[in-house]
Amino acid sequence: MHEAVFSAAYDTPERARRVERALRPEVGDIGGDRTSVALAREGDSLAVTVRATDLTALRAGLNTWLGLTDVAERADGLGGRERTGDDGGAAGTEPPE
Repeated sequence: MHEAVFSAAYDTPERARRVERALRPEVGDIGGDRTSVALAREGDSLAVTVRATDLTALRAGLNTWLGLTDVAERADGLGGRERTGDDGGAAGTEPPE
């Protein structure tokens, strides 16, 4: 079994809760027999754990859940996430507020 965890820290616990609530209905509905996901929220932080039987499924699961998280954040108008690493944005551009 392979596992990867990504997490985000938001500027308030309420924002973390709204993103979690947007993602929660998808847990169990997305994936298949090769992947599973778990959400954990504590205060202003949200962690998404993706587990998969093989690396290809893990990559696909991560792409799916990173995308869903991004959509949930944008739909909520979140600008308060502490970003780490490359978020895939073009150089010199700022995320929408």
